[in-house]
Amino acid sequence: MDAPSPLPTLIRKKRDGERLEDAEIRSFVRGVTEGTAQQGQIGAMLMAIRLRGMDAGETLALTRAMAGSGRTLAWPPAWHGLLVDKHSTGGVGDKVSLALAPALAACGCKVPMISGRGLGHTGGTLDKLEAIPGFRVSQSPEEMQRILARVGCCIVGQSAELVPADRVLYGLRDVTATVDSLPLITASILSKKAAERLSALVLDVKFGEAALYRTQESARELARSLVEVGAHLGIRTAALLSRMEQPLGRAVGNALEVLEALQCLGGGGPPDLRHLVTALGGVLLWQCGMAAGAEQGRERLARALDDGSALGTFEAMLGAQGVPPDTARGLCAGTPAQRRRLLGEAKVCEELPAPQEGWVQQVRALPLARVLHGLGAGRSRAGDPVNPRVGAELLVGTGQHLRAGEPWLRVHHEGTLDAEGRRELQDALCLGPQPPRDPPPLVAETIVPSGALPGPCRDSQ
Repeated sequence: MDAPSPLPTLIRKKRDGERLEDAEIRSFVRGVTEGTAQQGQIGAMLMAIRLRGMDAGETLALTRAMAGSGRTLAWPPAWHGLLVDKHSTGGVGDKVSLALAPALAACGCKVPMISGRGLGHTGGTLDKLEAIPGFRVSQSPEEMQRILARVGCCIVGQSAELVPADRVLYGLRDVTATVDSLPLITASILSKKAAERLSALVLDVKFGEAALYRTQESARELARSLVEVGAHLGIRTAALLSRMEQPLGRAVGNALEVLEALQCLGGGGPPDLRHLVTALGGVLLWQCGMAAGAEQGRERLARALDDGSALGTFEAMLGAQGVPPDTARGLCAGTPAQRRRLLGEAKVCEELPAPQEGWVQQVRALPLARVLHGLGAGRSRAGDPVNPRVGAELLVGTGQHLRAGEPWLRVHHEGTLDAEGRRELQDALCLGPQPPRDPPPLVAETIVPSGALPGPCRDSQ
């Protein structure tokens, strides 16, 4: 074990713009994990990293140290090369994981998906799944392995044993205004993926008004950092840059998004959701050598959505994670009305009329998400409860013509939507006198490591 370095010395060194050695970074992470570092010292180091940055070698060392701060998952040798996962930087209406994990498992992958909860205006995969009665997101590593052996995928929360250093640093980044630090984001995301001992990883790095990064350039910078560090960790990593100006799909809100994911799993649903699910999955299948290229991977994943195998895998995952069999069957084979009854419905279902005639230019995701957040669909701080029944359904799409008074949004709430909230929601609808120009593609760019070639994956060590 490395001799501990005095933390004030390390803080001063980074504060002054010097490079930290690997052993010094390990010493800092050990102090975080063991509780010997004071919160003020950790906050000072986070700010020094935020202001002075880290080079690629430092970021890699930080990621490795954080990944090694707790337990790493172990898998049967027969699964080597098949272990895949996806991470999104967060968006509005992003229910991709719910459809992607079972579709990948139906294609032969093993998907130990470790997901998070929503915070602020972005939704969390775990919150969506907990809208399903009985679904249990807490699974031990042993339980995860049993579910993967039976079903091929699971979607779980981060256990206390996995990457404990990240839980400390993640909590302090928010209160120290260091959330947007590139090395800290990279290490936080990839340390958890390294602890999963993945073969391949695809990242959905979103940009736009409702994303963490507003511009494609800043999203590209994060994506390149993630892809290069991931490659050095032995994980075949790729990133897709996708736009987040408008909600993904037509549904926003936990229960409503589950219903829309079920449509996608059945071969239907909104085209933009299906496009992103198959694009991300196609890249993963290509990276693992299960498809000759990303386009062939996309086609294979689409077949899993269309032939019922992805939906069947989702039903099996629900059962394996605590959902009663009748509920799982009703959700996966029931009518839309039966599915809604199983998930529960809000007290009020209200349609908003278009304030004037015009062509839909776009529906802005951010004001929509903020109002729904205030109605109980999201949380402002970790641990706050959410109401899974609160949400909204878009009744229109870009390029559609609306008459004044025609409904464009259906809001599900508990009787708490006031006049100000209605005004804010109306601000999300952008109308124009002429049809809009063709929108830019949802996926703007794909980033892979330098010299990346398809083929069998290595497992992260």
